Amino acid sequence: MAVNPNAKLTRLELQFDKGNWELATAKQYELLTKAEVWRAFLNSYTGRGFVIFDEEALSREKILETLKDLNARVVSEKRLTVDELLESSYSWNNILERT
Repeated sequence: MAVNPNAKLTRLELQFDKGNWELATAKQYELLTKAEVWRAFLNSYTGRGFVIFDEEALSREKILETLKDLNARVVSEKRLTVDELLESSYSWNNILERT
């Protein structure tokens, strides 16, 4: 399967109820089993997280429906390309930002 590097993805920054790490972990796993979700991270200790997904293939409503047990709400939203996501994932970007 070929991926278009210019395909548009959506990154939702989330805030949700803190404390239930088992539920947050289960919901993160459930999101990551979907092929349309590129990245997901839910931190139950801070009550913050993010989901990066292809909104053309999976609606935002389905993402929020999956997270309704956590009372998740969208704090901010950003559009990015697959190319930008991969570039930001390179390990040297994390090292260069600290120096």
